[in-house]
Amino acid sequence: MSREEGDGAGTQDRGPAPPAPLEPLGEHERPAALLIAVAVCVVLALAVMIGAATVHDLSRHGGSLPGAVFLAVVLALLAQGMYRRHYWAVLGFEALLAFQILVTSLALVVASTIPAAAACLLSISLGGWLFWKLVRVMGRIQAGER
Repeated sequence: MSREEGDGAGTQDRGPAPPAPLEPLGEHERPAALLIAVAVCVVLALAVMIGAATVHDLSRHGGSLPGAVFLAVVLALLAQGMYRRHYWAVLGFEALLAFQILVTSLALVVASTIPAAAACLLSISLGGWLFWKLVRVMGRIQAGER
């Protein structure tokens, strides 16, 4: 019934109610997605350093020791920043995840074997899941900064 027809209420349907505001993280709260992201950064930093130390001729494989050290330090700093619940660190890790998802999606296009395609799909799925879970964590971190 419209207002002109005399429903008497005087209210109009304005669509669904807005979502409830995000609750800031507790003082020592670290959601599971954040801890998983920290663990991924630590494992990747260690893997880069072990790989750089064990490959005898990095330049032949397109790498360098200073580059490996730089990458390991960046990953370690991201892990430390995320553990301390810094917004910039989670945002930086999400940027790396987005890059990984894009590159793996392109690799899926040229995958020549079923195991390679399956590995690409697994990487895209896990990276996408972690990316999605970290979006809410970022919102909760930002809600606590206000």
